[in-house]
Amino acid sequence: MLLSWLPKAAFGILHEATRHILKRPVVGISAVARTRDGQLVLIRRGDTGTWGLPGGTVEWGETLRVALDRELEEEAGVVNPEFVRVLGAWSEPSRDMRFHAVTIGVECIVAPPVKAPLNRLEIRDVRLFAREAMPQTLAFGHQDIVAAMLDPSRTVLE
Repeated sequence: MLLSWLPKAAFGILHEATRHILKRPVVGISAVARTRDGQLVLIRRGDTGTWGLPGGTVEWGETLRVALDRELEEEAGVVNPEFVRVLGAWSEPSRDMRFHAVTIGVECIVAPPVKAPLNRLEIRDVRLFAREAMPQTLAFGHQDIVAAMLDPSRTVLE
């Protein structure tokens, strides 16, 4: 590889800077992860302090499915999610103040978290919420993704 001489951390920084310089949307995945009894797994973000769905950006060379499994484990301590369906794609540029994100929303069934979040600066807390007890507003408009999960006949293209 051309840049193989760079330390891994430096390559990561270069990768992030490049995608912002090129001004291309960033592809991510967010999971409406629910337990069999209907509770939703939410994470409290370190940057905003708000609750949201677990998920994140797809890494170079990674499939959406691999990104889903990795992000659920890293952020929420959830392993072996059972994929249910794609809920849609959200792409409104103003959804995320950091960059233009295209988020693929998916529904999956999970067991309760078994690990702590990998990065405690990024994720402050992980909690199971009954639908009626979850916050009305979620980070980055994630409540729209939850709403799509609640209507099985609906797939969103934003």
